[in-house]
Amino acid sequence: MTLEILTPDKTVYEGEATSVTLPGALGSFEILNNHAPIISTLQDGKLIVRGGGIKEEVFFIKGGVVEALNNKITVLAEGISN
Repeated sequence: MTLEILTPDKTVYEGEATSVTLPGALGSFEILNNHAPIISTLQDGKLIVRGGGIKEEVFFIKGGVVEALNNKITVLAEGISN
């Protein structure tokens, strides 16, 4: 599946992933290949990307929104660091 992580001023990550763990407003959750469509708000916390030629990459996001649809995940974060 493809993953795109965006902030208001830049694209932080764009590529393939096998799983993405996100800090949801009601707790952490994971999105895998063929996940049901979802839109969720995110809180401050760790976003973990696995697969896609990398072992694991961790970003610390400051709130935002995620959408998963047809094996494409889009994360719109208010701020980010890694």
